[in-house]
Parts: sequence; structure tokens; C-alpha cells
Amino acid sequence: MIKGRRLVWNEWFGIRLRFHPLFSIMLLLSAVTGYLPEMATLFGIVFIHELGHVAAARSFGWRVREVQLLPFGGVAVVEESGGAPAREELVVALAGPLQNLWMIALAYGLIAIQIVPPEWGHYFIRANLLIALFNLLPVLPLDGGKVMQVLIGLWLPYQRTMQVGAAVSLVLSGLLMAASLVHLFTERGGVQLNWLLIGIFLFYSNWYELKGVPYRFMRFLVHRGGRYERQQARGTLAGPLIVAGSRRISEVVGLFMRDRYHLVYVMDRQGRVLQVVPEQKLLECYFDEARRARTVAEVFA
Repeated sequence: MIKGRRLVWNEWFGIRLRFHPLFSIMLLLSAVTGYLPEMATLFGIVFIHELGHVAAARSFGWRVREVQLLPFGGVAVVEESGGAPAREELVVALAGPLQNLWMIALAYGLIAIQIVPPEWGHYFIRANLLIALFNLLPVLPLDGGKVMQVLIGLWLPYQRTMQVGAAVSLVLSGLLMAASLVHLFTERGGVQLNWLLIGIFLFYSNWYELKGVPYRFMRFLVHRGGRYERQQARGTLAGPLIVAGSRRISEVVGLFMRDRYHLVYVMDRQGRVLQVVPEQKLLECYFDEARRARTVAEVFA
């Protein structure tokens, strides 16, 4: 893309393409060892996979900041995560693996009509299968991890959903690292270095994912404020949230579900309804530090 008189080679249609240092090293090593065609094929597959995410995200009006190419795949960095409906995030997550499916079908067709050599065609098919299946593992930030988080969010409050998703991903990343070391205790010996590096990267990513839950939850709450007008315009079902009057504002807000508008029923110890509070009133209190730590009974009863 040309900006003014400056050529920006790694930015197309407003989306920056960023290479992870390890990915660049792998490209250089493949050139030195004679595996550049295979690596170029993998690069093309990963790039098309990520374009699937980008196309789906943009169809929903999401802002896509960049596409990061990692040693094991890629990540489309968007600004709408948490603020968008779960249905949209599910579609965006699955759009990547769907690209691998049509590429596999295309490869079979090209092999059948003898346009491409069978050896290369079968390598292309195996590479697509590997990338698709790996990305569907239930580990963040992989596509399968995002699908897992959406499904968890059907039953748990969003704050808890993020915590559970990151914790599960941490455990599975640890298991992946452990699996890469299994051969150390067998006659074969050695370490599966690729899987070890991937496991370390995923573990590191999810450690920071877990630590960053409070920040992302705050973003989620800020995004909710902009959804009220759209919900009111089209009409929406409200989900009742029953809480004791002794619960703090911050605790009640932590019970909010992702795609549900809440009417909060404040109850006393005798089971009587003291007040019915729409969630935006709770959010106003939450963003007011003076009232955030107060109980709902103190503020609304």
C-alpha cells in the first residue's frame, strides 16, 4: 500500500501484516535447508486462513488492526472482542478453518484433473488438515479456544468465562509441553522441539490472558453501554438477576452474562423484592469509584 509517497509493503487495505521473529527465522532456515517451497506453501495456507477471519470480522463491522504470522499459524488482532455478540465471535473464529476446507477440496479437484502433481497436492492437503485441526484445539488464542470461550459463556458470567477459558488453556498448554518431553523417558529419547516451543508460547500467552482479565472485563462493560440503544430499538428479552441486598455493586456487575440484558432484583433476607434495577444503573454505580464498593441495598433500596 502507498501512503503519500511512502510504500508500506506490509499494510494492505488498512491491515498491517506483522511477522513474529521466530516465523522470520523459520523462513530463513527453510531457505538454507532447501525447504523453502514447503514453507512458502505453509505461509500461503496460513495467510488465507487468516484472511477468512478478517473477511468475517469486517462483514460484522469489526476493526481489524493487524494480522500476526506466528511460527505455528497466525492471529487476526481485532478490537471488538468481548464487545461484539457471541454469535459474531463464533462465526469469525470458525471462518479460518473453513478456508482450509475449501482449499482441501480444491486440491483434491486439481489432483483429479492432473493440474498439480499428486505429491505436492497431497502435501498441500496434509498441511491444511494440520493447520485446521491444530487451530481447533480448545486453547486460547487459537480458534478452538475462542469457540470454547463462547460456549462457556452460555452458562457462566462473562468475567468468570474469561477466567475459566484462560485457566483451561493454561492447563492444556502445560500438557502440550509435557507431551513434547515424553520421548525423554522412552528408548527413542529426544524432545519434540516444535511442540515444546508452541506449548511454551501458548502457556506464556495464556498466563498474561489470565492476568489481564480485569482489564478486558472493564472493556466489556464499557462496550455494553453502547449496546443499550440498539437493544431498545429492536427489543430484547431481559434476564432476571436475583441478588441479596448485601451484595456489593462490583460483585453484582461481575455476574453479568455476555449477551443478556439484566434486570437486577434486589432482595432482603425475608425474600421481599426491595427494588428492580436495570443494569445500566448498576454500571453507572460501578464506574463511580465512590459507589462501586457499596452494597446494592445502600444505593437502591
